[in-house]
Formats: sequence, C-alpha cells, structure tokens
Amino acid sequence: MAINVVWFKRDLRLSDHEPLKAAISTGRPTLLWFNFEPWLVNDPHYDERHWRFIVESIRDINRKLKAYNTQIYVTYGDTVEQLQIWHQQFSIESLYSHQEVGLLNTFDRDKQVASWCRQHHVNWFESPTGAVQRGLNSRQQWQKHWYETMKAPLATPDLARIQPVKAVSVDYRTLPKSWFERRPSFQYGGPAAAWATLNSFLEQRGRAYHYSISQPIRAQHHCSRLSPYLAWGNLSLRECYQATVDKRRETGWKRPLNAFLSRLHWHCHFIQKFESETAMQHAPLNRAYENYPYRSDTQVEQHLKAWQQGKTGYPMVDAAMRCLLQTGYINFRMRALLVSFLCHYLHIHWQYATTHLAALFLDFEPGIHYPQIQMQAGIIGTNTIRMYNPEKQAIEKDPTGAYIDQWVPELAELPLEIKHAPYRITPMEAQMYGFKLGEDYPSPIVDVDDYRPIARDTLYRIKKSVAGTKEAQRILKRHVVSR
Repeated sequence: MAINVVWFKRDLRLSDHEPLKAAISTGRPTLLWFNFEPWLVNDPHYDERHWRFIVESIRDINRKLKAYNTQIYVTYGDTVEQLQIWHQQFSIESLYSHQEVGLLNTFDRDKQVASWCRQHHVNWFESPTGAVQRGLNSRQQWQKHWYETMKAPLATPDLARIQPVKAVSVDYRTLPKSWFERRPSFQYGGPAAAWATLNSFLEQRGRAYHYSISQPIRAQHHCSRLSPYLAWGNLSLRECYQATVDKRRETGWKRPLNAFLSRLHWHCHFIQKFESETAMQHAPLNRAYENYPYRSDTQVEQHLKAWQQGKTGYPMVDAAMRCLLQTGYINFRMRALLVSFLCHYLHIHWQYATTHLAALFLDFEPGIHYPQIQMQAGIIGTNTIRMYNPEKQAIEKDPTGAYIDQWVPELAELPLEIKHAPYRITPMEAQMYGFKLGEDYPSPIVDVDDYRPIARDTLYRIKKSVAGTKEAQRILKRHVVSR
C-alpha cells in the first residue's frame, strides 16, 4: 500500500502543524516518524538534556495519539536508510515535514533526503517554519509577511481522520537511560508543559515581564520560559503570538505583552538572518572580522576551562554559568554577559562559546544562537559594541545578591558589597568572615583591564575601517527589515 510519512524534527506538536494537516487531508494511510541520528546525537552542539526533552515531548504526544490508534514511531539510525526501509515495507507516496533551519550538517542531510526522494519518485512537501523564508536575499516586505503569517488561521490537523500505519519503533532499552530520567531542575518537554507554561505566563507571571527580563532571579519566574518549547516546536510561534494578542486586549497587560511580542518578532528575524547566511556557523557575518587577533597564549586553555566551569572569580559570571549547567536556562542578559566576558575580558575566540553554550542551552536554536553570539562578541559591525562589566552587572542585576547566593553558595555568608566583588575584600574583612580568596572562592583569573582595552580598541578599529564599513553596509542592505 502507498502511504504518507510525516517526518517530525523541530516541530514536536500536533497543533498548528501544516505537514500533519496536509498528510491527513489526503485520506492516505499516514505514518508519523521521528529519527534519532547518531551523527547528530554525537554533535558537540547537543547534550543529553536535548534528547531527554525530545523523548519527553514524543511521549507526551503519543499519550494523545493513543486515542487515535497511532503514535510517533521512533527510529535510531541514518535517515535515508530508514526512509528506504519504510519505502520497501510500505511504498512511500509522499513525505511531509517542516523546513529545518538547523546546522550545516542537517542541511546536508536534507539535501540527501531530497536526492533520495527524486530518485524514488517520492513527493516531499516542506512547509515553512514560522515566518522564515528559504532562499531569501532581501527583507523587502519581510515584516508584512511576518504579520500575515502570525495572523493566519492555525493549521489544525483533523486527527479523527488519520489513517494509522502500524510500524515498529526502536527498543527504548537500547537508548541511553539518561534520556528517560526525570531531572526536576530542567523544564519538562512536550505540548502539555508548553501550554501550561504559556497559560501561566499570560494569567499572571507576565505582568512583571518588562521590568524583570534583565534580572536573572526575577526572570526565572516572570519571563515567559517558552524558549525551549518554541525551539523544539512543542508550541508554534503563531500559537504563542495569537494567544498573546488576545490577552493584550485585557486591561493592564498592554505594556508587558508589547515587550514580549517584540521578542517574538526578533525570534524569526534572527533565524531568517542565519537562514540567509549559514556561513555564520563557521565565520563572522562581517567578513572584516575574519582575522581578528584573539589570544593564542598558553593560558587560553586554562582560562577557557575556568569560564566553562563557572570558576572565573567573578561571581555574576560564575553564577550564570553554574545555573546554566544545572538547569539549561539563563535569561538574555546573563547570556550576553557570558559571551562578552569570554570574548572581551578573556579575549578568547567567539567560536569557543558556540558549542559549549549550545550544549547547555535547553532552548538551543541554531538560527538564533549564532547571530546572537556574534552580536554579543561585537563582530557584526552594525550594532553598538557592548562590553558587560561583571561587577557592574552584579550590582545592578542582582541587587540583593539572591542569584549569587543560589549559584555561588560559598559567598552566601559574606556582606552584599563583598559578595558582588570578593576580590576587593580587605585582609581585616577576610579574617572577620573567615574567608580565604583563592581557597574558598577563586581569585579572578584576569583583571578586568587586562584585555578589555585591547578588545575595545581592536573591535572599533575594524568596525571603522573601510572593509568593516563596507561589510556593515552589505549586512544592513540584506538584513534590515522593510515594510
């Protein structure tokens, strides 16, 4: 019998799902499929926290699909080889999926799938992801397209009409046990958790959104916390947008929700930038920065390791990294601080941030990740270069010291002013509080003025150079949104 295959990737939901809707509407038997690919599982951008989130998402979806006598069938192996197996077993008429704005290796895989489909006369129908447009060379009318997409009716599959295909899933016992272990410090995957999170944000948590987003301790509660659900497709951006617009009509919600809606717009903006210039994965968007003179001395590895472990001697930097290691989440300002500290205060190449942070961010989204890291590293050349002073950020964004207390507990008993900058402790204070800098907490691995002036002068010199200016003009022409 001829069948459809719906290939789930970063779209792990049953609602507002154009490929699923289209496949069901044909009336043809439809197989729902997710494939774990060994080369992607082993890619340094990913960590078990991502695969656990995916497993949680699939299990949640399958609980709902049970009522329709079907499920998402899970396999582990090469995607083209698995398609060949399905084709030999059932004869695939059409393959349905969303376009994936992923890493270069997933794009190469998609080209292999496209080749296989042509060779075997299988129709492959790819639906856009959000408002991202494949092959776009300019932003002419992009904003209009974005709003039209967000306001369009949801693509609601009629699950009652699905014609199930019975297949065989991988034996879950052959997958790593850690993928199935509940980790309470991480957000739980799946559409049910996504909707619960969105509803709690729109019912109460979001009221303080606009003045809480920069403070990490407040952001944990008042930010939407939807990013992993959007990254893995438990919730579509359009569903989130429309629910937010509906809520904005209520008294008292306009200001915080306007701020939130602007960030939903940024979501597609950055992914579109990456989609249009995927070389950002390996090279600066602004080519004038390709030969930026980062450090190459013998201490680079030691300093990088201290940054990765949250042992730099700067409490706010260390708190952010330790929180990320343990929960997969930090707010936007702390993400910017981590990248700025690595690139500006340690003067270490921005590429060292990419895979390390990607593997830690539960909401790792390639299309947002690379443009953001390059922007925070100051190598785009079209934005203000921001160098976040770690002590100033501690004082302003953690005024009570609660965030530092939570993630750097070795400083919890110190007075606030020392907690923010333990490297300023006097010998008398150290004796009074029984605290030994360098033993109880690391001494700063660098002085803030060791590399910051070098980074500042070099970044601005390149930005103002003929090559830097020319590249900035090219970038603005291609990526500035026009109506």
